[in-house]
Amino acid sequence: MSAVSHARESAGQPVPLRHDWSRAEIEALFALPLTELLFRAAGVHRQHFDPAEVQISTLLSVKTGGCPEDCSYCPQAQRYHTGVEATKLMETEAVLEKARQAKAAGASRFCMGAAWRSPKDRDIPKVAAMIREVKALGMETCATLGMLSGPQARALKEAGLDYYNHNIDTDPEFYDAIIHTREIQDRFDTLEHVRDAGLKTCCGGIVGMGETGRQRAGLLRTLANLPVHPDSVPINRLVQVEGTPLHGTEAIDPFDFVRTIAVARILMPCSMVRLSAGRQDMSDELQAMCFLAGANSIFYGEQLLTTGNPDTERDMALFQRLGLKPMQVHVDAEGHDHPGTVHADIIELPQHPQSCAA
Repeated sequence: MSAVSHARESAGQPVPLRHDWSRAEIEALFALPLTELLFRAAGVHRQHFDPAEVQISTLLSVKTGGCPEDCSYCPQAQRYHTGVEATKLMETEAVLEKARQAKAAGASRFCMGAAWRSPKDRDIPKVAAMIREVKALGMETCATLGMLSGPQARALKEAGLDYYNHNIDTDPEFYDAIIHTREIQDRFDTLEHVRDAGLKTCCGGIVGMGETGRQRAGLLRTLANLPVHPDSVPINRLVQVEGTPLHGTEAIDPFDFVRTIAVARILMPCSMVRLSAGRQDMSDELQAMCFLAGANSIFYGEQLLTTGNPDTERDMALFQRLGLKPMQVHVDAEGHDHPGTVHADIIELPQHPQSCAA
């Protein structure tokens, strides 16, 4: 970060969004004393968000397991023996019932995930029907279905989809060590199709997979230098599942995880930085440090697809202790959300614009 940018940040002046970060600049942020890094990240957070508000999101797995990919971290890959049983795509009415439950519980956004490498064209009308029905309830919709073609992305947009999640997982330099059944360019291509279709993006990665500090910086650099910052940036801490190749990997140092959150906040100041997988094993104190570092979104519920997540009572108790509250997002007539309806969706196991106004 330049001296001018740091001066503006310290003075509480908005720092222009950048898409030209160097790895050296990001490594320098990681190398700051932790107290200084948290101070800078908290300052950026306050320029764009109420630091006492946290967006709440969860997922419904509409199709679990049986994925042909070989992602080393994933218990849904069919080649690993993890105890996850493959299921068929849920029927629309069953999904709609879960959406009704979510809305009754105060949710405004309903997220649907399917364990596919990429959906077949014949799958898209089925998912589109789910999206239309959920949208008819007056809810926002999001989905994560694997890689999409341009026509598939447009069909989902036409059905009423608002957000699409597609993580890049890790630094391009480290990608081949984690996944062999696709290339990272496949991820970039899908993100481009999603943006071109007019969908909002949710894109982040996983840390604690054995990557180096340089590669952790490379992950964030790749995200921050996308043509448009993701609207949401989920930062996952590896959940080690027995039967996957990464089971037994040395865990990431908790302070390094906090640093990752803080640097993500500085690089992508208008994005939601989400604590995603791995919260089950985080202490309340570690989560509090992450909120201080600029995290302002969590996944909420007893399960996160096929791995655990803190239960809702624990989350609400922590919010009360920290003086935090669920973020309200107002949905306008065109279906756009604005920070300020709770993103508390229901979970079931079996472009960024150049300002902060969404």
